[in-house]
Amino acid sequence: MKRSQINYAIDKAHAIAATFRVCLPEFALFTAEAWREQPLEEWSEVLDLQLGWDITDFGRGDFSKTGLTLLTLRNGALHSTAYPKPYAEKMLQIQQEQQTPWHFHAHKMEDILNRGGGDLCMQLGWATDDALFDEQRRVEVRVDGRWRTLKPGETLVLKPGQGVCLPPRLYHRFWAEKALVLGWEISMVNDDKRDNHFLEPGGRFPVIDEDVPVKWLLSHEYGRLNVT
Repeated sequence: MKRSQINYAIDKAHAIAATFRVCLPEFALFTAEAWREQPLEEWSEVLDLQLGWDITDFGRGDFSKTGLTLLTLRNGALHSTAYPKPYAEKMLQIQQEQQTPWHFHAHKMEDILNRGGGDLCMQLGWATDDALFDEQRRVEVRVDGRWRTLKPGETLVLKPGQGVCLPPRLYHRFWAEKALVLGWEISMVNDDKRDNHFLEPGGRFPVIDEDVPVKWLLSHEYGRLNVT
């Protein structure tokens, strides 16, 4: 991705949050310049757990088609006494017709919610023991506490206000139809570096072309703050 795309995506994300009347935490409003003026020891939890903005094209090189805008609001760290929180929370913004590709989490259970906008469309399927897509096993999930049974790859449509609980090792891909979707994720502790498995080759974090100066730091770029 180009840095200009990332800067624009976060500018747009702020505007979308305001449209939905979602108030963001202070750290989500810090530009790279503002971060460098902060007493970093006061923000150790944000920095250590990489709370903040996450813009990704999943290594596909076409953000408008395959990509996602996320803001990690809170998280914990497994087996940590410093950060024992056992849950995580993220805001998701899914552009119309923009997809998140097939993946599952080895350990994390999560609820994915449609907070407003268009329809959040999702396909599901179990992972086999060797991490392939199980074409035979039916999928049972709870949508707002109600059981739904689906064929592998069948589309589940979440209308605004609806949410689904996804257990570990359940492949899922999702996209927005009719309009942008403001999504939300409430989950067990999130570890994007080790707990994701993608069905097709790609990457969780983008390779960035620095075509313009950095306006917003992504959450995995906080190491830049230690550079003098």
